[in-house]
Amino acid sequence: MGKNDGLIWLVAAATGCADRPSAGQLPPARSVERVDVVQNVDVTLLLIGDAGAPDPTFEPVLAALTRDASAQPGRTVVAFLGDNIYPRGMPPERDPERPEAERRLDAQLAVLRRSGARGIFVPGNHDWAKHEADGWDAVRRQEAYIASHGGALAVMLPKGGCPGPAAMDVSVTLRLLVLDTQWWLHDGPKPNGTGSGCAAASPGALTDSLRGALRDAGHRLVAVLAHHPLRSGGPHGGEFGWMDHLFPLRRLSGKLWVPLPVIGSGYPLARKAGISSQDLGSSEYGLMRDSLRAAFLARPPLLFAGGHDHSLQVLRGHVVRYHVVTGAGTFGHVSPVEYLAETQFARSASGYVRFDLLQTGRGRLSVIQVDQAGTAREVYSQWLD
Repeated sequence: MGKNDGLIWLVAAATGCADRPSAGQLPPARSVERVDVVQNVDVTLLLIGDAGAPDPTFEPVLAALTRDASAQPGRTVVAFLGDNIYPRGMPPERDPERPEAERRLDAQLAVLRRSGARGIFVPGNHDWAKHEADGWDAVRRQEAYIASHGGALAVMLPKGGCPGPAAMDVSVTLRLLVLDTQWWLHDGPKPNGTGSGCAAASPGALTDSLRGALRDAGHRLVAVLAHHPLRSGGPHGGEFGWMDHLFPLRRLSGKLWVPLPVIGSGYPLARKAGISSQDLGSSEYGLMRDSLRAAFLARPPLLFAGGHDHSLQVLRGHVVRYHVVTGAGTFGHVSPVEYLAETQFARSASGYVRFDLLQTGRGRLSVIQVDQAGTAREVYSQWLD
């Protein structure tokens, strides 16, 4: 590369981004009708991911979530979409890290106790011991803790480290299909094949089970809950802005504004190529994504919701009609996000996503951003077709 190539690359990158709206400056929501005036709501789904490191004194996002869930607890389901305990899930009982892990999970269980809403906990890669060898044990320890401390309102799905799908009809209009997507990506011990105790414990069996669960939903709409999204404009999707290429050390410290043209592109390009199984570009993730999409073809779900990237995103899908990324479940735990061709909303901010389904089968999706004081405001809404 010539001595001016780095400068040419930088100018090209900046120019290429010039006609794309930034993630924080997207057009305002088309619908401004507030959810509290919407009539005949059958079920409300509150979607929050990566809430596993709440502030020990006051967690703004969980406080706002509790208020929201308390409004109509009988018709509300809170879905915690994985990474419920940072950094390595639930340790053994005598481990010195166990009390802090319990505190982090208790803060989420308290949302259900205080509001009276039902709750589902979905495993994420950090719940599988940060995708290390003892992950299967860690996720089963978390399931046991939720069963003994969550009461009748809380459940971890799928059970036993199985991939799912766990089907739950939460109303006359909505079926939830819950997946443990880390099962696909996990290198260590996991339930696999015949004798595993799982209804489906191979990629082919899971695909068949998903087809059956979608077909048997009848007139109900279907939302799929998981930790790993099928599409994302965040780092796990291999999407990085030009500043990540030019100032890569900012990911280590916000003060490290050291320009490293060309060299700095190494990390973003490696992530794009799938150097980690936790990124969409990896072969393992690609196999999972292709298998799930094949299962969805016959009867596409309305919604696929995941966390993993620490941002708030709504994207239009090709097989699944809408994708939601909601992995900003604790205040300040956010990551950059880029605007993709199918993006309808994206923001690097803390909060969660709300889905209201009317008795008529019409659905309204909204993004709730939360500030440091715990004040929630709706920053985007859309009626789903």
